[in-house]
Amino acid sequence: MTAEAGEGETVTYQGGCHCGAVRFQVVVDEHEATDCNCSICKKKGFLHLIVPKEQFTLLQGEDTLTTYTFNTGVAKHLFCRICGIHSFYIPRSHPDGIDVNVHCLDENVGSRFRIVPFDGANWEQNINKLRKNSETGNS
Repeated sequence: MTAEAGEGETVTYQGGCHCGAVRFQVVVDEHEATDCNCSICKKKGFLHLIVPKEQFTLLQGEDTLTTYTFNTGVAKHLFCRICGIHSFYIPRSHPDGIDVNVHCLDENVGSRFRIVPFDGANWEQNINKLRKNSETGNS
């Protein structure tokens, strides 16, 4: 279920992986997404929408998800073992939240989001900027 996003409007979106085995629902309060230039985000084409866990519901496919970890092992990069798509994951920056890939939301709703660049290639020097934005209501 989707609706046109207005300033400050809460909207519920659904999305999933390419093959449809993994499906989820996310409640969005702030239509702002982060475009990170770190090595994994560039290769995956991940456009970040970080939400509290209570705003995310996995509808189907828990048994289809596989986890990839690297570096500190804090982030849990989940992906569909059938089609390989990374629809969402548990981010290192917000381990109590869920990071949804805006590109995996149904109905091509990416244009509803303001895109903010993040220099994740220099993560340690910039992570406080990402956390500060999240604390003020921005992703």
